[in-house]
Amino acid sequence: MAMANDQSTESSLTKLVPVQAVLFDIDGTLGDSDPLHLQAFKELLLEIGYNNGVPIDEEFFVKNIAGRSDKDGAKNLFPDWDLEKGLQFFHQKDVLFLKLAAAKLEPIKGLEKVTKWVRDKGLKRAAVTNAPRKNAELMIAKLGLNDFFEGVICGDECERSKPFPDPYLKGLKELGISSDHTFIFEDSPSGIKAGVAAGMPVIGLATRNPENLLSEAGATFLIKNYEDPKLWAALNGIDVAEAKFKESN
Repeated sequence: MAMANDQSTESSLTKLVPVQAVLFDIDGTLGDSDPLHLQAFKELLLEIGYNNGVPIDEEFFVKNIAGRSDKDGAKNLFPDWDLEKGLQFFHQKDVLFLKLAAAKLEPIKGLEKVTKWVRDKGLKRAAVTNAPRKNAELMIAKLGLNDFFEGVICGDECERSKPFPDPYLKGLKELGISSDHTFIFEDSPSGIKAGVAAGMPVIGLATRNPENLLSEAGATFLIKNYEDPKLWAALNGIDVAEAKFKESN
């Protein structure tokens, strides 16, 4: 899997020592939710005869909807519609998605392992998402993370959502932490751009989105899931660097 810069994975996060916090996106980063969103969109778009009744595919979903705010997604899907009408469609989609997620949402492989690492180090943590709060809270609960996150930041509650940095900057402010000692997990180009614009290194999860788009968005490096050896090389690099930091202080 391609690296997004020329640093070795092992040392790419050591500049953050002492690490204060980790920020996580939700959709596609904590849980494998994109297939459920796609299923919901397919069903509802077919009902209204979108694209002459031809179902949208994953490529279309990634290009026009994934990782975007409802407002941006509505503009992409329905450029000729009044925005309010488009947002009403997205609300209907969310109702169906919540039913699907409550029954079918699965964690990204290795999620429990990485959250344990974060918890054991006593790091602060928040979820930062473009999802509506109702969706975000259901997914967090379904994945058993209600007592893990200290805050949940939703893009539609900020002045601007991802790909702008506002949600991540709000996360830093709410946790009382510095971008110089924080890193991010993200799975979409939109989210990666937001994290980079907020001044933090972003680890890109190549769960559904094309690797080249994640790298071009500025990911520090890419991983397949939370069991990827590249991730643990980097986290072990943090552990070693922090041990040295403590010895010297």
